[in-house]
Amino acid sequence: VTVLRVPTFNYVMIDGAGDPNTSEEFREAVQALYSVAYTLKFMIKKARQVDYPVMALEGLWWTGGTDGFSPENKSAWKWRLMILQPEVVKKPDFKKAVRDAKEKKGLRALDKIRLEPYREGLCVQILHVGTYAGEAPTIEKLHRFARERGFEPSGKHHEIYLSDPRRVKPEKMHTALRQPIKKVKAAPHSRGA
Repeated sequence: VTVLRVPTFNYVMIDGAGDPNTSEEFREAVQALYSVAYTLKFMIKKARQVDYPVMALEGLWWTGGTDGFSPENKSAWKWRLMILQPEVVKKPDFKKAVRDAKEKKGLRALDKIRLEPYREGLCVQILHVGTYAGEAPTIEKLHRFARERGFEPSGKHHEIYLSDPRRVKPEKMHTALRQPIKKVKAAPHSRGA
């Protein structure tokens, strides 16, 4: 487990809800994000002679409010899928990429994509090797590490998908698990009379 301070980065992102294993909305969101990310990459490369890799898919997960994540009831999950963008990508580029992707692909989810900054601040992070369904012990280790150092979760559970599930066996997949944290407020000391 490592402790890190994550600065503000720009992402193309889309929000949704439901079980990612069965949700058509989730599948379309992933497809739309990659469509825009690759359109941006090639558009920037052609116009500005700047090349960069399309970054890994990332997901924020929660089940109520802005904090908390319960792995049990997948149908109640809320999610935000994101792909990190380099500083060279600006709002006009993004808008053009969405228009171009709509012309080529016609995906409904393209209407929900946005380019926005996202900042997490102080976090704990760990690498999970294995299936998504097997993440619970690794997440518990991450949270226990934070608690033992006087912190508590503060924000959405964050996953960075470093392996392509179409090309890597489930038991060998690599996923960075990140949790924003905050210092636990000490209880006020009571003084006796």
